[in-house]
Amino acid sequence: MTAVGLEAGATEAWSAEDAERWLLSLELFGMRFGLDRMRRLMTTLHSPNEAFRSIHVVGTNGKSSTVRMIAALLHHHGVRAGAYLSPHLVSFAERIRVDGADISQEQFAAAVARARRATELVDRTLEEDDRVTQFEALTAAAYAQLAHADVDVAVVEAGLGGRWDATNVIGAEVAVLTNVGLEHTRWLGPTVKDIAREKLAVVTPGATLVLGPGLEPDADREAQVVAERQGATIVRAPAEPPAGLRDELVARGIFQRRNFAVACAAARAYLGELQPGPLRAAAASTVVPGRFEVVAGGEGRAEVVFDGAHNASGIAALAESLPEFLAGRPLVAVLSVLDDKDAAAMLAALLPLCAAAVFTSNANPRALSPATLGSLAGQVGAPPTTCLESDPRRAVALADELAGPDGVVLATGSIYLVADLVRPRRAGRASTL
Repeated sequence: MTAVGLEAGATEAWSAEDAERWLLSLELFGMRFGLDRMRRLMTTLHSPNEAFRSIHVVGTNGKSSTVRMIAALLHHHGVRAGAYLSPHLVSFAERIRVDGADISQEQFAAAVARARRATELVDRTLEEDDRVTQFEALTAAAYAQLAHADVDVAVVEAGLGGRWDATNVIGAEVAVLTNVGLEHTRWLGPTVKDIAREKLAVVTPGATLVLGPGLEPDADREAQVVAERQGATIVRAPAEPPAGLRDELVARGIFQRRNFAVACAAARAYLGELQPGPLRAAAASTVVPGRFEVVAGGEGRAEVVFDGAHNASGIAALAESLPEFLAGRPLVAVLSVLDDKDAAAMLAALLPLCAAAVFTSNANPRALSPATLGSLAGQVGAPPTTCLESDPRRAVALADELAGPDGVVLATGSIYLVADLVRPRRAGRASTL
């Protein structure tokens, strides 16, 4: 598609490693809200954001899972569906998917090369202290690649908030609000109502707004206000997927059943009707890396589970699902939490289910120290056995010893912890945004 090409030389001789290094170099510009830079990028790339229809997913938790599930439902119904997610575990390329698969390393390199050239052109038009950010450049690369791939629809996960998030340059005909919790209050406002208002700013005139089950009352009221103002139709998703699909859903946990129910409501809003065969196929094939993912164990060894729950409401949802999964087996948690999260509330929700806990760190400089987590655990009620181990891999190995062959090891508290555990040992520096 020539509309997103820029000059051909911009994509030559660039490897995926080059693309990763360039994106990581943009971290020094941090996060900057506002859509002006993004709109300039879209103009420079010849408006790839207008080349496909879109579904925009916002919320505090469950966005990535819901995006993957919506895209899978559309794909199995014969729609060429793309997806844009964040964050990633090992490679930025994981964030851009077409028809149920990550784009190739070659496609990723070419897409980022196009975005790099556009970024250079846009940066020349900005004030000296203003620059395109990492997330804006990556979002531009994603939209350009999805347009280049001729997707019919892109299912897009908002990064932070909604109103000023870089993803919000699409005219989504379906918007999804998974839930609203008190997170990122520094940027989105101090109350649930404030945060909901920022997230719901993605609702376009005449759109369908899908609301997740159990929405906070203040968020629900704000959704009704926004829907009335925009002439949008509200669809309330149920708490469970359609009848007969619960046992076919490979994504584990009560919270994933809720996410799939929301995804079904969103896909139905887009398609008009869902067919039983594609529904079952999507339920049986949608794996969400790093979300209640069993990565090892069985046959006389402790099961090891990775889950990227990273805030109090996410941990609470995980804790709700654990008793059913544990079935009486002892649980040893490996925990790492960033310093902008309510670590005390996270520990209070999870530790009562644990026979032991190992407090660790991760590669993100904002990670709380194991000693800090241990101290907080003492205040909220620690399990009988607690250990400190700063290295995540050694922490999991220690937890495996503590759990014994019939136990369960759960690594959680931060997506960056999960990323450290799945990233190859000699991999380059990880993203911290």
